[in-house]
Amino acid sequence: MVDKKKIAEAIRLFLEGIGDDPNREGLIETPERVADMCEEIFAGIGRDSHTEIKVLKSEKYDEIVLIKDIPFYSMCEHHLLPFSGVAHVAYIPQGNRVTGISKLARVVEIEAKRPQVQERLTTDIAESIMKALHPKGVLVIIEAEHLCMTMRGIKKPGARVKTSVVRGIFRENPATRAEALMLIKGH
Repeated sequence: MVDKKKIAEAIRLFLEGIGDDPNREGLIETPERVADMCEEIFAGIGRDSHTEIKVLKSEKYDEIVLIKDIPFYSMCEHHLLPFSGVAHVAYIPQGNRVTGISKLARVVEIEAKRPQVQERLTTDIAESIMKALHPKGVLVIIEAEHLCMTMRGIKKPGARVKTSVVRGIFRENPATRAEALMLIKGH
């Protein structure tokens, strides 16, 4: 549970720390607004995303299920600056176990709504799907731009980081992995 009072107090101290006046007209309500924002953007803390996946029985479908270009927003745990992009999630059902496609997007959203690093985010999404569905395999690719690289430090806007995690048949079978990658690329 987010402690909004603590967050508001911290933001007032932060504003003082950077040399601004938290009591000036434009900032008076900022601490409370930031506390409200934190409740929303960190809503994944303490949630187990695999419990969002409802297993459905299918009609013997055992081919690739892919959702590409799932938008997400997360906060870099190193600088508390946003990173955002898209996730591509693919799995191959096993034992007639499928899920609603919106549940896969929900896993991405829950995992992204906590202080994160992209590498762990990619792994956590894959592991959550593996745990809930026990599929033949999972492939997750994330492409994101990190504001900690854009607005500070090296200052390279437009640079995107790509990470991937492959499990099961996608790791074991190059042809299956290649088919999923072709679907993601749109060819």
